[in-house]
Amino acid sequence: MKFNLYQVDAFTNKLFGGNPAAVVPLKGWIDEGLMQQLAMENNLAETVFFVPVKDEFDIRWFTPVLEINLCGHATLASAFVLYNFLGYEKPKLTFNSKSGKLLIEKEGNNFKMDFPSWKPQKINEYPANLQSALGVEEIVAVYKYRDLLVELNTEEEVRNIQPDFTALKKMGEKVIITAPGKTVDFVSRFFAPVAGIDEDPVTGSAHSQLIPFWSEKLNKRVMQAKQLSQRGGDIYCEQNGERVIIGGECKFYMKGEFEI
Repeated sequence: MKFNLYQVDAFTNKLFGGNPAAVVPLKGWIDEGLMQQLAMENNLAETVFFVPVKDEFDIRWFTPVLEINLCGHATLASAFVLYNFLGYEKPKLTFNSKSGKLLIEKEGNNFKMDFPSWKPQKINEYPANLQSALGVEEIVAVYKYRDLLVELNTEEEVRNIQPDFTALKKMGEKVIITAPGKTVDFVSRFFAPVAGIDEDPVTGSAHSQLIPFWSEKLNKRVMQAKQLSQRGGDIYCEQNGERVIIGGECKFYMKGEFEI
C-alpha cells in the first residue's frame, strides 16, 4: 500500500516556525498498531490520520508513543492539507474525533478551529516536586483539567525555565506553564515527556484550557497568545460560550510517499 504524507508547520506563517505535523490522508482506516508505528517513525509531536465520511472526516492523532484525544496543531495542519492539496473548497469543514466534533473555518490564510472549552479547576494537592522539577522560585497556583496548568508571575519565568524532564516524566502528568504576556495577552509552554514529547512547540489542545482560564482572569473574550518554545507560535484565542476558537496560519514544508 502506498500513502501520501505531508509535513506542515502549524501556528506560524514562517517555515521552520510553529509546530510541525505529519499529515496522512487515508481512504479507510488502517490498523491502529501500524498508525502508532508510523508516528514513531515520523518522530514528530503528532502524526495525524483522517478518513472521509460523507461530507465530514474522522480524525485521530498519535505521538511517537501513544494516541491522544485532542491535538490542535495537527488538526490545523490537516485543514491546510485538505484545502491546499486535496481539493476541499467549502468554507467550513468538520472533523469527528474522540473529543467530539471539531469545526474548522477558513478565513484567507487563517484557520479557526472550534474546540471544546476545558476550564481548569484550582487544586491544592499536586506533585510535591513540581516546583523543583520546573526549576522556578515561585508557583502562583496550580490548576487541572486534562493537564496540570501552572500559573507563574512573569513572561520571563516562562521563557527561561529549563525543566528536569526526567522528573516531570515520573510525575505522569503533562504540564502547561503560563503567565501574562508583555505584547500579547498571555504566554505559555507545554511539557509532555510522559507522552514522548519533552516540549511541544505549539499546543492547540493546551489552549482549550488556557483560553477559559485567561478569559475569566482578564475578563476578555478575544485574546492573542504566544507559545514560547524555541520554534515559537502565535495563537488567536476566543472564548465562545462552552467552546473556544483557536486560530492560526500554516506553512507547507514537504510532501512525500511511503509504501508499507
